[in-house]
Amino acid sequence: MSRRKTDEEYKKTRAYRFFRWLSGEDEYYPDETRMDMDLLIPDEDESTLLERMKDKQLAKEKAYDEKTNSLLRIFNKLYRIVAVVFCIMLGALLVYNASYLPPVGAADKATNNEVPARYIEKGIEETGAVNIVTGMILDYRAFDTFGESNVLFVATITVLILLRLNKKEDLDKAEQSDHGYEPKNDVILQTVAKFLVPIIIVFGIYVILNGHLSPGGGFSGGAIIGAGLILYLNAFGFKKTERFFTEKTYKWVSFGALTTYCMCKAYSFFCGANHLDSHIPLGTPGAILSSGLILILNICVGLVVACTMYTFYVMFRKGDF
Repeated sequence: MSRRKTDEEYKKTRAYRFFRWLSGEDEYYPDETRMDMDLLIPDEDESTLLERMKDKQLAKEKAYDEKTNSLLRIFNKLYRIVAVVFCIMLGALLVYNASYLPPVGAADKATNNEVPARYIEKGIEETGAVNIVTGMILDYRAFDTFGESNVLFVATITVLILLRLNKKEDLDKAEQSDHGYEPKNDVILQTVAKFLVPIIIVFGIYVILNGHLSPGGGFSGGAIIGAGLILYLNAFGFKKTERFFTEKTYKWVSFGALTTYCMCKAYSFFCGANHLDSHIPLGTPGAILSSGLILILNICVGLVVACTMYTFYVMFRKGDF
């Protein structure tokens, strides 16, 4: 029958030291990191003892660093080998699957079915959009496009949460470091920006408004407007840009655009699902005011894309705006 450990014996166990360390009363040191008792020599000078303890600690740290570096080197080699093998396997899989693709223009292709035929033959009649692609994206598949717009909004909100600087001193440092690099007095850049920014933004608006008539639409036009805002920011800095575009501006514009999009398509979905007339005129194909709600939806998508592009740039550059 084993005898019960005394208090002195229990205090020498790892469990006792561990629970004291866990409660914050003491630091936990395994036996291999404790000071060896053989370092204590009777009548030895204190400075000599400290020097020997320091040398031994440095030796342990050096051995630990060498072991860590050795493990890191092994990990890096394995990581590269696994990465190369993965890329080769992925490439081989893609090539293998590509070998099963049907020839271009084959009559029995999966894409040659009644769906694209309906888009091409009935697209202008049912959507009023001369651009068949826009009619497909913002009418036949408007629900998917709404989801994509929400993905952009959620992604931007996520970046706002991850990159936000909450501490006042961090915000001050970010402001100072960022504003120090702003080309506020770059005459060449500002002169060019004064000339180009209005043209870029007007062209982006043109692409959005003509998305149902020609190649373009909300995604491409919004990207153009976002590029114009970024150019203005780089030329004139945050102070001038924040006079008309702040975090509140982004949130309200995105919220308003997504809500308008949702309400318009919810009405269309309700009418279509119940075989009801939506009473929304399609207009004359080829006219600027045509294609029913597609023009409004293009504007909503363009606003979300433009705000998202600009906000991403500001957040990754500054951390807050």
